[in-house]
Amino acid sequence: MNFRKYVHAVGTGVKGNRDLSFEEAEDMMRQMLDQSVHTEQIAAFLLGWRLKPETTTEFRGAIKACDSYITPVKIQNSIELGYPFDGKANNPYIFPLVARVLQDAGLSLVVMGDDLQPAKHGITTKEICTHLELNANCHFFDRKDFFKELHNLTEVRMRLGLRTGFNTIEKLPRVAGSEYAITGVFHKPYVKKYIEVFSDRYERFALIQGNEGTPELFSKGRLWIANGEGAEEFIIDPEHYGIRYQKSWECISLEESLEQVNNPSAEFLKLAKLNAAIYLFVAQKAKSIDDAFEMLNG
Repeated sequence: MNFRKYVHAVGTGVKGNRDLSFEEAEDMMRQMLDQSVHTEQIAAFLLGWRLKPETTTEFRGAIKACDSYITPVKIQNSIELGYPFDGKANNPYIFPLVARVLQDAGLSLVVMGDDLQPAKHGITTKEICTHLELNANCHFFDRKDFFKELHNLTEVRMRLGLRTGFNTIEKLPRVAGSEYAITGVFHKPYVKKYIEVFSDRYERFALIQGNEGTPELFSKGRLWIANGEGAEEFIIDPEHYGIRYQKSWECISLEESLEQVNNPSAEFLKLAKLNAAIYLFVAQKAKSIDDAFEMLNG
């Protein structure tokens, strides 16, 4: 289908804009991934799509297109961690330490990464995973290898320099065929949208008010477990578990982030255990976060 039709659908203003059908969204995504249209058209569509804004149906159609480019490598008993591809800027990553905590718990972590994407200039999961020796139960997938078509759109995205619909679509590619998944969310209204887009792809799907939009809890926040079209909500406070972690950086460097993982403070290690307990609960390996945390500290 002529791609101009899609640019027109999102780029003619409030009175002229319209939502794409599932089939149109799938076709739109394929044309962008194949780069069968000019980069100017891709950038124009992404900007207009963001401003329109995107719908659940459009996201689902786009994700169906993405699925056809990915050949999953099955990782049994795994939970997919949906990190934003624009990185973390203010705190270290904790997932490598969480994997160490979980090494005897029968749960593997699946992490995806790529070169930096807009809009935050943070440290990426790829940078962390290429500078650390990960535990055997932590599996890193480089998008350059498993989904080069989306990787190849990095340049046009960086030139645009803004968050787009890709930032949502790319977080959970289900590259390892994981039964469980958790991703971060900033605002409660987005919980419903994420559940509508992703929850039926997993046996159990969760969202958390994670640090910098990641699936990592650093301070008091909420966890949502998808339940049909709704969600069960849990409030998690690290202080309840005797954790009083304080960050020491305004803008963390890669070296500082790696050092905190390699030589964790006592509070950071306890925080890793709490995050591990959350993942065990999401993956139905514990009846509650309290039970899981007690098990990991037993």
